[in-house]
Amino acid sequence: MSRSLSLRLVSLVILSCYLVPYALIGQIGAWYGSFLFWCLAGVAVIVLNIIATAGFTEDAE
Repeated sequence: MSRSLSLRLVSLVILSCYLVPYALIGQIGAWYGSFLFWCLAGVAVIVLNIIATAGFTEDAE
């Protein structure tokens, strides 16, 4: 996966973090639906950031 694609996917996850809790699961009274979404979104951002920064290396001099 390319770096630009993974950064775009991070942007999409961040956008969904604003839209999903208020638009899709805002009417659900139970807290665990929102908690599950936030846990999955957090894991997705961590994985996508690892993919985006995998090519960064420090030049040894």
